[in-house]
Amino acid sequence: MTGASVALLAGTMSTILFASSALPMVVKAIRTRDLASYSPWNLVLANVGNAVHCIYVVHLPPGPIWILHGFYVVTSALMLLWWLRFHTRRREVREALT
Repeated sequence: MTGASVALLAGTMSTILFASSALPMVVKAIRTRDLASYSPWNLVLANVGNAVHCIYVVHLPPGPIWILHGFYVVTSALMLLWWLRFHTRRREVREALT
């Protein structure tokens, strides 16, 4: 097995592991619509970091890093959008109850 093959295998395995570690968080957010435990600043910083990291990733040859980065871009953006949507909705419900 060549060095490039080992690197590709390692990149593929780490992509699968990182993505599968984040999936339960995304599934729970979809299912419960409860993102109160997430910091909005953390979600914003994750999205800004992903945007800056895009500059680096697009200059790499296509491979597992593109898949992993794409996964992070999509999930981070969705989490921020869901936080904004569900946080506003919860506030409206609280105000209606008081």
